[in-house]
Amino acid sequence: MKEYSALYRKELFEEIIPFWEKYSLDKKCKGYFTCITDQGVVFDTDKFVWLQARQAWMFATLANAQPKTHEWRETAKLGIDFLEKYGRSPEGDWYFSLTKEGAPLVAPYNIFSDSFAAMAFGTYFKIDPDPKYAQIAKDTFERILKRKDVPKGTYEKKISGTRPMQNFALPMILCNLALELEHLIGAQRVSELTKGLIPLILEQFYDKESGLILENIGPNGTQIDSFEGRLLNPGHAIEAMWFIMNLGIRSNDNAVIDKAEAIMYNHLEHGWDYEHGGIFYFLDRKGYPTQQLEWDQKLWWVHLETLVALAKTYAYNKSPKAKEWFIKVHDYSWNHFRDPIHKGEWYGYLTREGKVLFPLKGGKWKGCFHVPRALYEISNTLALIDE
Repeated sequence: MKEYSALYRKELFEEIIPFWEKYSLDKKCKGYFTCITDQGVVFDTDKFVWLQARQAWMFATLANAQPKTHEWRETAKLGIDFLEKYGRSPEGDWYFSLTKEGAPLVAPYNIFSDSFAAMAFGTYFKIDPDPKYAQIAKDTFERILKRKDVPKGTYEKKISGTRPMQNFALPMILCNLALELEHLIGAQRVSELTKGLIPLILEQFYDKESGLILENIGPNGTQIDSFEGRLLNPGHAIEAMWFIMNLGIRSNDNAVIDKAEAIMYNHLEHGWDYEHGGIFYFLDRKGYPTQQLEWDQKLWWVHLETLVALAKTYAYNKSPKAKEWFIKVHDYSWNHFRDPIHKGEWYGYLTREGKVLFPLKGGKWKGCFHVPRALYEISNTLALIDE
């Protein structure tokens, strides 16, 4: 598998990172542009806080791994400086979007702005140990934990008490965020937090009948027979499983790792489009039509996160099944999302048949994150395998 490690590393450093360095940096106002076409044209200058934070995290991660790379540190600082100055509301929550200059556009309704801001500042602290960066990361993390039961706070549209429901996304993200901030919050805090998160994900969100993870559950893991209650998101579940695998490896808990692996395969087999290839975006547990009209699109992040999960599984147990699935998803991803003409960043959105839907490389929901993080994780993981 070392040939794949070299291939992913080459793609990361010769195509993906240079694309974002060339087209996304706003050296005048700081921060990054993310709405970029396949020809490098910036078609919108609004700045989405979670994408600003993700890109800052990515470049800080690279700079931390290779400290002599001054350019990556400076690129991370572009985002960190912008976020520090403009990103938070007076209450300390992170806005969803800002103008190019930093004026707030959309209120802090989305707790994932906060999650990735905490990641970004926590990682940037590793390359610039100014205490203020650590404090921003820790303060943000604590506010996330306070808000976790009602993540949208006053911006929540649902009527409280009528149909109480918990969404999968935040517990999943917290598993990874806790690990990302371990150097700041301490090993014991990570263990305490994830001790509750792991069974929540592997037991309460887990549907024993199908072997799949539900996107939404009622109190104490009860199932809700509604559009939201039946919703499946294979990509979310698979991404979460490699977060869980990391936690299982950290605690030397083989049972957790094995269950995460089994759930990953369940979603691959259930979510794979056996007619056209690729993994469906959304599905219904009972096979009914979803409310998500884009249910059959093939999205970049779903496939990239699946490759990370498969690479980690193969590194852990050398399973032939993991290798077979890795090659299958690799072939689909590299043949469909990678841009053979313009090169650079990969496309994000495909039709069910695998045709490119939009000629964009980034936008409101896609930035410098899933592709480079996955290439980085996969390259590093497979490089450790002696074969």
